Amino acid sequence: RSRSATRRRRRGARAAPRAAQAADWPARHVAYFSMEVALSNEIPTYSGGLGVLAGDTLRSAADLSVPIVGVSLVHRRGYFRQEIRNDRQVEHDAPWTPEHLLAELAPQVSVEIEGRPVRLRAWQYDIAGSTGYTVPVLLLDTDVSHNHPDDRRITDHLYGGDVRTR
Repeated sequence: RSRSATRRRRRGARAAPRAAQAADWPARHVAYFSMEVALSNEIPTYSGGLGVLAGDTLRSAADLSVPIVGVSLVHRRGYFRQEIRNDRQVEHDAPWTPEHLLAELAPQVSVEIEGRPVRLRAWQYDIAGSTGYTVPVLLLDTDVSHNHPDDRRITDHLYGGDVRTR
């Protein structure tokens, strides 16, 4: 495989959302949880080493046909984009829209946070291995219309927020 083909595969870039492949969920014996995961340059759900490692682990699992599902958070506002201005770091959100790149899954669940229900939905991103085997990655999202405005932002930032949010 050429280096450019490998780079294209790692980037996993998509112009429009694709329908999620039907996963045989009961056959998925391993769930891989990570706070960040590098899926593609267009999806800023990672800040560095841990995310790259998680993404590479899931790509290797797809290449080896390992029955695994990846689970992370959607981070709609990303980690951050850095700018140096007057010798100081200035941080900007790195927003993206999962609706344009991922497939929304229909079921929603509710979890209790600080004594109140918070609804979660999942977005699916499929990693296709070299053999065609697909590893689904679920990105959990609290930006659901039923939620209180503060709860809708819980999954917005990777490593963001204050002591209460963390």
